[in-house]
Amino acid sequence: MQKINKTGEEFEYIPLGNSKEYYQSADLGLATALCCKGYNLYTLDKQDPRKVNFIFSRQDGIEEDANLYWSDRLNIKAKYYFDTLRTLKNRIYSSE
Repeated sequence: MQKINKTGEEFEYIPLGNSKEYYQSADLGLATALCCKGYNLYTLDKQDPRKVNFIFSRQDGIEEDANLYWSDRLNIKAKYYFDTLRTLKNRIYSSE
């Protein structure tokens, strides 16, 4: 279990070993692509100051789209990808 700051001062324990409910990745590019495809980014795990884990609600197709991303076959509009990347970076570096 890991302690995650979800909103404001509330904390919620998220069992990261529960791969039936959550999909996680530490890769910013993949997280950006999954956000662009409409997957729900549940929260960011910033407990390690050198790395951020992106925690997504597990939805149908998320692993297939992740595999398409890694095989360079996932189609996303470039400007939308860049705008989403900028938004994720803002969330990473905010004092959330």
